[in-house]
Amino acid sequence: QVQFVESGGGSVQPGGSLRLSCTASGSIFSLYDMGWYRQAPGKERELVAFIRSIGTTNYGDSVKGRFTISRDNPKRTMYLQMNSLEPEDTAIYYCRADDGYYYWGRGTQVTVSP
Repeated sequence: QVQFVESGGGSVQPGGSLRLSCTASGSIFSLYDMGWYRQAPGKERELVAFIRSIGTTNYGDSVKGRFTISRDNPKRTMYLQMNSLEPEDTAIYYCRADDGYYYWGRGTQVTVSP
């Protein structure tokens, strides 16, 4: 069964950077459309960034110009480079794979505070 595991979360000051990773096991990673989503306390889960199997990308409006999504298919890993982090970016970040079915990771916490 396919599994996706996030890593790279942590605590950072405003203006700082983090890089999240999502690594797959038990799957043909290159065939999946992949996305990063986040959920802050009391809020609904929202799209952060999306990268298709063919490599095209989309970003949520709040992260455009600050976050970059990428993937390394031989390493079965997707990345989210997050720069200029703001307190509003504090959330649990989840990766999701899509092949007609959705597969979610368990999430990694990102906290941005002075």
